[in-house]
Amino acid sequence: MPEIHFLEMLKQSFTLVILIGCSLLTLTFAVERWWFYRAVTVDVDGFMESLRKLIDGGKYAEASKLAAATPGPVASLAQIALSGRSKGKSELAALLAAQQIDERTKLEHYLPILGTMGNMTPFIGLFGTVLGIVRAFHDLAVAGSGGPSVVAAGISEALVATAAGLAVAIPSAAIFNYFLKRVKDINSSMEANSIRLLVYLGMT
Repeated sequence: MPEIHFLEMLKQSFTLVILIGCSLLTLTFAVERWWFYRAVTVDVDGFMESLRKLIDGGKYAEASKLAAATPGPVASLAQIALSGRSKGKSELAALLAAQQIDERTKLEHYLPILGTMGNMTPFIGLFGTVLGIVRAFHDLAVAGSGGPSVVAAGISEALVATAAGLAVAIPSAAIFNYFLKRVKDINSSMEANSIRLLVYLGMT
């Protein structure tokens, strides 16, 4: 079996260079999002229970300090609720809904890039394969004879572009769906705890 020279293919196929760039983008933003979600992950149930006890005891200053010291979207909602507890129910509910939108925007930051990598890279790989096959048949036409052996090596190298596109797309799609599930779970938690905050503050 002929040896495949990857460095030579990189020199001849700009699509492989693009795919390497896409893989680096995927890795960069995947690590960034993992680190972000790790930083905002807290024991929400424990936090809400501690907050409820402080509010029930009328210790609003301590409750505000707890919310300010706790990372994550739910703690941000608690800060809004505590600072706006003198407002009416509808107004405070609107403020909480607006904060949820802001927090979801932060959670979804960079996710479209991962989704785009998962959708786009197979087509980039296919494009590189088509160009490689065109080049291989052009070489056959120039050679005039030699049969399939003339184009076999060229086609095998061209198919590497499709494999490279899938190698980037599959992890990108998996990572994107994983993070999207995290966003949905956190958003559901924000919605549920926004209602709890209104109840804790007596705005039912």
